[in-house]
Amino acid sequence: MDARPRYDRATAPLDPPFAILDLDAMRANAADLVRRAGGKPIRVATKSIRCRPVLERIMAMDGFRGLMAFTLPEALWLARSGFTDILVAYPTADRAALAELAGDPRLAREIAVTVDSVEHLDYVDDAVADLHPRPEIRICLDIDAGYVAFGGKFRAGALRSSVREPEQAADLAAEIAKRPGFRLAGLMAYEAQIAGVGDDPPGNPAMTRAIRLMQQRSARELILRRGRIVNAVRQLCDLDFVNGGGTGSVERTVREKAVTEVAAGSGFFHPRLFDFYRSFTGRPAALFALPVVRRPGPDTVTVLGGGYLASGAPDLSRLPQPYLPPGLRYAPDEGAGEVQTPLLGKAAEDLRVGDRVWFRHAKAGEMCERFAALHLIEGDELVGTVPTYRGEGRTFL
Repeated sequence: MDARPRYDRATAPLDPPFAILDLDAMRANAADLVRRAGGKPIRVATKSIRCRPVLERIMAMDGFRGLMAFTLPEALWLARSGFTDILVAYPTADRAALAELAGDPRLAREIAVTVDSVEHLDYVDDAVADLHPRPEIRICLDIDAGYVAFGGKFRAGALRSSVREPEQAADLAAEIAKRPGFRLAGLMAYEAQIAGVGDDPPGNPAMTRAIRLMQQRSARELILRRGRIVNAVRQLCDLDFVNGGGTGSVERTVREKAVTEVAAGSGFFHPRLFDFYRSFTGRPAALFALPVVRRPGPDTVTVLGGGYLASGAPDLSRLPQPYLPPGLRYAPDEGAGEVQTPLLGKAAEDLRVGDRVWFRHAKAGEMCERFAALHLIEGDELVGTVPTYRGEGRTFL
């Protein structure tokens, strides 16, 4: 069903550009994530939300436990706001933030920081060297979950950790255990080549077959290797959690006995890049509206702004999707522009100056870096407005 009339009615008092969150769609997506997780808790990836009031709504639902932050300053801010059990999923080189963490026992209890090398431990030690005594800093060990084949000539997955084999993980775990002021609290391994790559891309059957074969082989390899890594580390210490997966791999990852929790974030908003999976179908929940400001021709309109490209390897998949009304496309020579974006197609014939064109971002939380607020829609009513991180003056990356 075309949601455009409903969104237009609900937001009639607003002047675009603005962003909305369809609460009914988000709740349906959250329920589907919980179903796919099969009883294992889901840690919510904040980079895909970037809005404190929305995080509060999600954490009040059943099935979600803990946050996965993207920077330590963000985690400190969230912990001071009342959130608990926060994993910073990327190593930090922020000395001031490390000193703040080590200077507050409550923050140190609620936050775990990620490492994948002795160099990281040395850096943390140096950053907090002047604090005596200091609380124990909780550590998460990041494991390389990428798929490697053909003697290392082929690799799929994010270039993250340098720790790949059980022996390497055990050696680093032993180093953490013998250092005063640290405790190994958990492991994480993000299989980006499965969780972040759709297995049903349009228009390229050969690529689809290649992706599915890679993901099948990667999943088989990882379930064995991750299990051996967890067993090796558990011989040395107890772990609070073993985190894996992402929105695109939830139902696969939860089958692994070694994994105690899964991560998810994009699935709540269901951005454009998550349309291309066979295992689940979400509802677009986060959109932004841009106003028509020109009509250069009978089948062409121009909207204000629009150049909200997603991160990653640059290609057309990183552009926002002109979503409603359906049937609009970018001008090939202009794409999504900094201050204006021409759109072509038969649907443009019925658009007039001041009308809205609704877009979906390619990714989830990155949309919130462009807008200071999310307007909350329930049914065909505007039920509230909440600030994004940007709206609260917080831009962590």
